Amino acid sequence: MTKQADTSSEILAQYADGPAQLETILAGLTESDLNLALTADSWSIRQIVHHLADGDDIWKICIKAALGNSEGLFSLQWYWDKPQMEWAKNWSYASRSIEPSLALLRANRQHIVELVQQTPNAWEKSIRLKWPDRQEEERITIGDVLEMQARHIVGHINDVQTIRREHGI
Repeated sequence: MTKQADTSSEILAQYADGPAQLETILAGLTESDLNLALTADSWSIRQIVHHLADGDDIWKICIKAALGNSEGLFSLQWYWDKPQMEWAKNWSYASRSIEPSLALLRANRQHIVELVQQTPNAWEKSIRLKWPDRQEEERITIGDVLEMQARHIVGHINDVQTIRREHGI
């Protein structure tokens, strides 16, 4: 996790490095290893990878919307209407190959890093967002989204490390 004192350049570097960190923790795993989970009710390594790629893909749209229309409202209500486990089922997380998702994650992060670096004041640009558990809308900055996604991937990398340790791989 990043510290509050992290600068925007440090957070952007952590965001950019997320896919490489994930690929490092996945190195050496077999196809059957990817199906391992901590419990029968928790996500497998394979499902975690797909979740990370899809989440990044969704939040990429928020970043692009904030860059282009700061008066707009970014809504994930369509996604938040269903539990994440249902999305995992609907999007076949348990049976798909991870390579396309890893490629998407790498490409999205490279795309966003370049876009943020090339757009003046990108870090501070914002958009309106309504969280599912709050009545009022709030402004979320691109910096907020980048930091959230940088932390998100680290959290799931830790989950994969725990699964590997528990299964002795």
